[in-house]
Amino acid sequence: MSEKAKETEENFSFKCPICSEGILKITHSLYDLPDKEKMLILKFECNKCDFNKNDIIPVETQMKPGIMTLKIVDEQDLKSKIYRAPTGRIEIPELELVVEPGRSAKFYYTNVEGILFRFEEAISIYRNNLEVNDPQIQGIDQLLDDLKKAMCGELQFTLKITDRLGGSYVIPQRKENYTFEELSNEGIDTD
Repeated sequence: MSEKAKETEENFSFKCPICSEGILKITHSLYDLPDKEKMLILKFECNKCDFNKNDIIPVETQMKPGIMTLKIVDEQDLKSKIYRAPTGRIEIPELELVVEPGRSAKFYYTNVEGILFRFEEAISIYRNNLEVNDPQIQGIDQLLDDLKKAMCGELQFTLKITDRLGGSYVIPQRKENYTFEELSNEGIDTD
């Protein structure tokens, strides 16, 4: 374990949600990132079956409901850090790509390149399940080519995160390429 992480381990007698026989072991680590942010990393493991789950939660960042817009101009911008909470909607309008928030959505901490990789992986799985003569294949192949260009910094695009509950944030490589529009969370259903 890194010197920057402080680990504490606790065992609880929660029943495993999968096998109902095992006991979940919960491990949590507080991790200091190079940019002075702190992340809480939680790991849940069952002692009887293969169930495991990880969550990453920011500790100190002040998160407000809002729309975060990051212009990706070149490879440097691909290194901008992204923390996406389950309440965050990710969109790349130029490529017509969207990840909607939802109850089964997960926290993740990555960079812009990691977001592009997730899109590429999901689209590739979808494409590989199509019939050989499916008319969608040509459009999907073009989208995959565009994603490869974006991952190399050869295609400029916009990454937009809308989080009405304030759980997501962006740490841009260049502040001049980033805007934040605060949203009011009044009247928003949190269920």
